[in-house]
Amino acid sequence: MTSRLVRSRIARGKSLGFSLLELMIVIAIGLTMAGVTFMALMPLMKQNHVDQAYDMTLSVLRTFRNQAITSSGRYIISFPTNQTIQVQFWGYASPVSSAPTAVSSYTLPPDMQFAVQAGLPTAAPDFPGLNGTTAIQFNACTITESGNPCVIFNPDGSAQDDAGTPGNYNNGVLYITRPTSNVYSSRAITIWGATGRIRGWRLYSQGGVNTWVQQ
Repeated sequence: MTSRLVRSRIARGKSLGFSLLELMIVIAIGLTMAGVTFMALMPLMKQNHVDQAYDMTLSVLRTFRNQAITSSGRYIISFPTNQTIQVQFWGYASPVSSAPTAVSSYTLPPDMQFAVQAGLPTAAPDFPGLNGTTAIQFNACTITESGNPCVIFNPDGSAQDDAGTPGNYNNGVLYITRPTSNVYSSRAITIWGATGRIRGWRLYSQGGVNTWVQQ
């Protein structure tokens, strides 16, 4: 009697567990669902990187233009690589300018670059005299940035180069894109030198023609 009761309990315990095959089926289903979810989220993740790169660049430019106005100093925004923004403060010292000092640097997401792709409009937004084939189009800063393109925001809000005090007004455009994606991952930012006005642009197809639309 006792032996039968023990065997019955053991059998009941075995029936409550999972076999190895059942566990493997559950794991396979879980992995499949995770893979499908990841694939579904990939376009959203890529779009998020485009928006992140664009928003960060636009924010840096606008923030340090405002800082130049409120601090009565100058801020140099330069682009030492195709993924990096460097910010320096450049005060005034009579009779010559003091040396710039580093403030901060910013890096785009790893799949984003300051770059151009085939399919961009021939002319840049805001400035028909600029083109859609060069990633960063600002005057070179030869005194402070070794000839790299840069923008210097001044206390009056204007954007200039470093060719004197004051420098030359520095109209320009920069393009942000994911080189491995289609051309519609591209964004553009323009700066009007005389006023320092900053505008952001997104690329759309309108009637089959790629067109920059202000954001």
